[in-house]
Amino acid sequence: MKNSVLPWLDETAKRLPNKLALQDISGNITYQEYRSKSLAIAYKIVELNKGEMKKPVVVYLEKGKEVLVSFMGVAYSGCFYSPIDTEMPPSRVNKILEVLKPEIVITTNKLKTNFEKFNFYGSYIIYEETICSEEDETAVKPYTEKIVDTDLLYVLFTSGSTGVPKGVSICHRSVIDYIDWVTETFNITQKDTFGNQAPFYFDNSILDIYSCMKMGATLNIIPKKLFFQPVPLLEYIKYNKINTIFWVPSALIVVSKLKAFRNVDLSDTLKRVLFCGEVMPNKQLNIWRKFLPNVTYANLYGPTEITDACTYYIVDREFSDDEPLPIGIPMSNTDILVLNDEDKLVTDDEVGELCVRGTSLAMGYYNNPEKTRSAFVQNPLNKAVPEIIYRTGDLGRYNEYREIIYISRKDFQIKHLGHRIELGEIETAISSLEEVTLNCCLYDEKNQRIVLFVDAQVDRDYIKERIEKLVPEYMIPGKVIYLENMPINANGKIDRIKLKELM
Repeated sequence: MKNSVLPWLDETAKRLPNKLALQDISGNITYQEYRSKSLAIAYKIVELNKGEMKKPVVVYLEKGKEVLVSFMGVAYSGCFYSPIDTEMPPSRVNKILEVLKPEIVITTNKLKTNFEKFNFYGSYIIYEETICSEEDETAVKPYTEKIVDTDLLYVLFTSGSTGVPKGVSICHRSVIDYIDWVTETFNITQKDTFGNQAPFYFDNSILDIYSCMKMGATLNIIPKKLFFQPVPLLEYIKYNKINTIFWVPSALIVVSKLKAFRNVDLSDTLKRVLFCGEVMPNKQLNIWRKFLPNVTYANLYGPTEITDACTYYIVDREFSDDEPLPIGIPMSNTDILVLNDEDKLVTDDEVGELCVRGTSLAMGYYNNPEKTRSAFVQNPLNKAVPEIIYRTGDLGRYNEYREIIYISRKDFQIKHLGHRIELGEIETAISSLEEVTLNCCLYDEKNQRIVLFVDAQVDRDYIKERIEKLVPEYMIPGKVIYLENMPINANGKIDRIKLKELM
């Protein structure tokens, strides 16, 4: 067992020094350069920290290969990284800085001017001024050797219900466990090229970054603007020989919605299409499967708190447009408990909360013991010894294949006309309609009605007529709001906060 993720980069740089490691719009670097640049960053951190380890280091850079070099530089120094998006509102940045209390930020001369406006009074490492030297490795090695696998690798911030962002703290061991599973399950090799969509402050990027590093695959960071241009996006994939993608469903839906496959043939290019982060409607997946029938498709599920994903379903049978796609079964070395309101395992098709146990669990929320205690709790099925499980807040049930079906967030479970309703079930039914690409249901407490936001010009009567055989009468939306462009948040998911403002 490795004590950290760093031997992956060490071994790959030794085995494949001149192999293309990272590629973005500004150029590329080899694995040897990846490692040497990271060690140069680590040397600066060790100098500034005066040898102290396990401290937070903020990475404030535009999305690109420099971000990943900085991540590994932080890791080599025995500290942990926390990325802050350059487009994040100042109030949120300051709240994150308040939680982290970092003493070092890695940025550029250009971006330093922006960062100086925030509440930060520590030291700066200017990326472009960090020069590699032979002494870097010698100086850094004693710190790298002291890392143990439960030391933090990164802290990613998610939204907090109180307005204070929650810093999900993940250790080396959790990432090692996850990436070992990913690379084995999907047979990743040095011959693969990944096309990255996920921002590096979003946990979906973990699969891209570390699968490539471990196996010596190439990570191509796709320009963000292409995700709004389906045909150029597919042309980019074809030209760069990208054979593996792990995207949020919204990014896949843009491609299928505009039938971009008719313009670009990827049948000899794409090998794996993995997705995670939100529900993938079968209607849209069926379009991908029609045009690219020989691709391996897999639906991964999991919150940030369990190192990106904890269940998976490799699509192995046909689905009708109105069926929900399973989130499948637990990954190896992970267990999913579906618990009812009495904290007992569900039976038959009973709905319960998805709870996770295993190495994948985060260490908790950084500098937030109260939130940690409420989500990371003692396993109610184990009274004998301490055993922590994570309560996801997601609802699910088993189907006839003993696969887990995601229902919705617990927060999205409503009481309407005396019935307990999962809004996700309504969304799945509406997703099957031919005209609809994206939709979202919210509950209007004041007017006691279900509100449907949809990107098709359809009225309530039409919706009722088309889905009344799929859901009961009391689940028919009371109001339908047409939006030509559904609001999407920074992670590529439907922005429910903005939709609430339109309700």
